[in-house]
Amino acid sequence: MTVGVLAHLFGKMSYKEIAYKTGAKNFKHVQLALWKAFNDYDFTKPGVLSPGLALDIAEEFDKHKVSISVLACYLHFFHEDEAVRRENLERFKELIRHARFFGAPMVACEVGKVTNKATGEEWSILREGLEELVEEAEKWGVYIGIEPANEHLIGTAESLSQMLEEVPSPNIGVVLDPGNLVHTNNFSQQDEVIRQAFDLLGERIIACHAKDRIIREDGEIQTVVPGKGDINYELYMELLEQYKPQVQIIMEAAKEHQMLEARSYIEGIREKARWKTSVSDNILK
Repeated sequence: MTVGVLAHLFGKMSYKEIAYKTGAKNFKHVQLALWKAFNDYDFTKPGVLSPGLALDIAEEFDKHKVSISVLACYLHFFHEDEAVRRENLERFKELIRHARFFGAPMVACEVGKVTNKATGEEWSILREGLEELVEEAEKWGVYIGIEPANEHLIGTAESLSQMLEEVPSPNIGVVLDPGNLVHTNNFSQQDEVIRQAFDLLGERIIACHAKDRIIREDGEIQTVVPGKGDINYELYMELLEQYKPQVQIIMEAAKEHQMLEARSYIEGIREKARWKTSVSDNILK
């Protein structure tokens, strides 16, 4: 399976322009966040989408041999303002209802960052919101992909594993990105972090992300182009091949002129991991 790309890495423009640019770079699939990628319509409020509009967007990408593998939703699901939280849930549910017209099997999200206004009720509020979203996802036959990410309420493999136990729906899957699990305090133990993520979540993975990270001279962590940092991609790809061969990967953190080199790096490492896994399987036989 080839490496896809975040559609909004090309900038914010019309869906026809982004479809063209994605196809011109020979990407075969994208993760699409409507309000981050397109300026044709205002997708920041629920109600704009229709089956016709979703089909038009999907057909435009299909003209350039690009599919929409993931619909993305950068929203906060335990926001202290109930009106904002309610609107965010409705926006997510709108994407769930229209996912099939985009040809997307999943709607993915990070759940929201914890602020200094935390009251201790955030976890239960988030769980209630996810239960509501799961009901909608089960109705429409769509996956919800949750991505654990530093500083978010679900920020570790352990916290996502806990939520999967509390909301035990087969329609919730995992979007895994090791770059979102490492930080300044655990970067030197990243192999352990990556292995633990696969141990806890590997069977539930439905999509993956690819960015890279470095620790700067000042001790702070920085996101960089895949292949230009210190994330152990060899381990990441080997475990991915063991747990979820052919799962789709979406590339992050690359500017347009960096995309082809970064994609080649990821695909090269993955091909080596695939070969290594195949050799190991043959030996065991």
